[in-house]
Amino acid sequence: MNILLCCAAGMSTSLLVSRMEKAAKEQGKDYTIWAVPGEQARKQIDKADVLLLGPQVRFMLNDMADLGKSKGVPVDVINTLHYGTADGAEVLKHAESMAEK
Repeated sequence: MNILLCCAAGMSTSLLVSRMEKAAKEQGKDYTIWAVPGEQARKQIDKADVLLLGPQVRFMLNDMADLGKSKGVPVDVINTLHYGTADGAEVLKHAESMAEK
């Protein structure tokens, strides 16, 4: 699975990406997880199975959800608590549940 994260500058999610990769590896899953700043998500959504937005770019949800729908990619905002604590396992679980729908 390819999981794209989007935040304001593409850097604040770097710790979360690392934690998600670690959780996936511990579960024996070979996922590609990466983060990009705001508008770069539009250019990279075609490579993703799931797009998760950081809470700080929640304002992009409607536009990105419309784009995701047109491309068959589910889009959601990362839970603020999971984002703030960099809980990679929980965010990974959420991404997987989105992909299953």
